[in-house]
Amino acid sequence: MSQHKMRIGMSLRGHGYHLAAWRHPDVPADASVRLDHYVRTAQTAERGKCDLISFADGLGIRERDVPRGALARQGRDIIDLDPLTLLPALAMVTTHIGLVATASTTYHEPYHVARTFASLDLISQGRAGWNVVTSWSEAEARNFNRDSQLEYATRYARAREFVDVVKGLWDSWDTDAFLYDKTSGQFYDERKLHVLDHKGTYFAVRGPLNVAPAPQRHPVIVQAGASQDGRELAAATADVVYCLPDTLEAARAYYVDVKGRMGKYGRPPDDLKILPGLRPTVGRTTADAHAKFHALQALLDPLVGLSTLASTFGDLSGHRWTVRCRWSSMGRRTCAASASACEPACAVTSRPSAS
Repeated sequence: MSQHKMRIGMSLRGHGYHLAAWRHPDVPADASVRLDHYVRTAQTAERGKCDLISFADGLGIRERDVPRGALARQGRDIIDLDPLTLLPALAMVTTHIGLVATASTTYHEPYHVARTFASLDLISQGRAGWNVVTSWSEAEARNFNRDSQLEYATRYARAREFVDVVKGLWDSWDTDAFLYDKTSGQFYDERKLHVLDHKGTYFAVRGPLNVAPAPQRHPVIVQAGASQDGRELAAATADVVYCLPDTLEAARAYYVDVKGRMGKYGRPPDDLKILPGLRPTVGRTTADAHAKFHALQALLDPLVGLSTLASTFGDLSGHRWTVRCRWSSMGRRTCAASASACEPACAVTSRPSAS
């Protein structure tokens, strides 16, 4: 019998991934900054046998206010708790679920990241994970003394060296380096201390790390590699990679591509777990799930709805829109839209099929 197990993670994002979730009557409007909300969610994920909870994060408000006024109505990715401050608290109220936080290789230094995640691994007794990102937005760049983001290739080259340095710092001490021998007066064995003394293209880091060895030695490395450079970084460094394929065929192609890159780094394919993203609406029945989804949709402000189209079509707030949607028996939605220039207005209709 096969011993393969499905690995399931939960990505926590404030109120949730739906842009109107903050308006739902069962959700505290200020949930994204309330510890009790995250405690309840983390404990629910643990009871549900999830392997990990993960916090996507950005170092600034990255969304554009298009159309004007949409940002003040969406409630997502506006205010959050810092994940690296939050996760030690969640470690105290959970026992086995993995705890993954995002840290940018563009706006942190390797020593800081190595120290923080080694500490989280010790606090959680071996449950820490680092979601490696390079950061993509101009908003973040302007929060860190830059007028614009680093060039794309530079970000990924820097990230590769960054991860190598962090892993080297995690190897500063052998597992049995610390003797804690009160009788002899020996705190640690000097032979089991290793100074990294890294000098590279982007970083010069001497070490050693002033944190004891992490229970995992290397906390889990997580990455979301969609681009070619991102896939290469995942194949070289990651233990887990997130992806968002639109179809089963795209998912299979991604799996084969990323796994196929690992051999040149001396890594067997099973070293990397690939977690495709899903955003289910859960109900006791199909009708119950649809009712929950439509209740959320009904709370979506029209300006917020238009903001999701802005990156592709620009500001459409000066048009009258009619959107009609069909629902398949599998719950897939197909929409057709029409627009006419007129006074600023928005009319949006959604009509599920009889099935």
